Amino acid sequence: MINLTKSSNPIMKENVFQKDYSFSSEAMTINGTMNKTGLMLLIVIAAAIFTWNKFFAALAVNPENGAAAVMPWVIAGGIGGLITAIVTAFRPQSSGISAPIYAIFEGLLLGGLSAIFESMYPGIVMRAVALTLAVFFAMLFLYRSGIIKVTEKLKMGIFAATAGIAVVYLVSFIGGFFGMEFSFLHGNSNFSIGFSLLVVAIAAFNLVLDFSQRLNRSKIQPFFPNFDFRKWLIN
Repeated sequence: MINLTKSSNPIMKENVFQKDYSFSSEAMTINGTMNKTGLMLLIVIAAAIFTWNKFFAALAVNPENGAAAVMPWVIAGGIGGLITAIVTAFRPQSSGISAPIYAIFEGLLLGGLSAIFESMYPGIVMRAVALTLAVFFAMLFLYRSGIIKVTEKLKMGIFAATAGIAVVYLVSFIGGFFGMEFSFLHGNSNFSIGFSLLVVAIAAFNLVLDFSQRLNRSKIQPFFPNFDFRKWLIN
């Protein structure tokens, strides 16, 4: 039977959590992991504000210079984030250092791209951030309160629905090369709106699987004694 909680992410492989590292005396706990998550989120936001301000400062001087002002930071963020992720994958015990660095690069990338889209479509970024946070915390509350229980049937249903949606978009992408149009994916009909809501709902339920996987990680080998770096990996 397929293990739906098994991650293909090399950083989240089981053997990473089972190796015997002994360079820290701090035990891994759920609260510790949440604290690291909050810290990394703050780092991402700070770096994103940096590139965001650079874009709009340049835009105020010359409307054509906005993208040029942040593009070096966006490129550095993308390349730096990729390199840092690779380093973390091959050397997970360094994640206490590499994870915050990755957060900085991610913030530079997201801040620059968000500013560019905000200038093209005013208001879109704040709405996207607000809705994303609202869905995240709503699903976290439903999961932690026990209203939604992650059962094997639920895992299979979410996995099947996600795979089905991926196939639809893949067929649409390939069909576009041959002149085929899937208007319901991008239209404003009732069916298009319904399909979009379905995709959002499935994406939200995938968050529940993520919560379950990460909280289960923190319960392996009684809170990972001596394995503090794994708090950073789970984030």
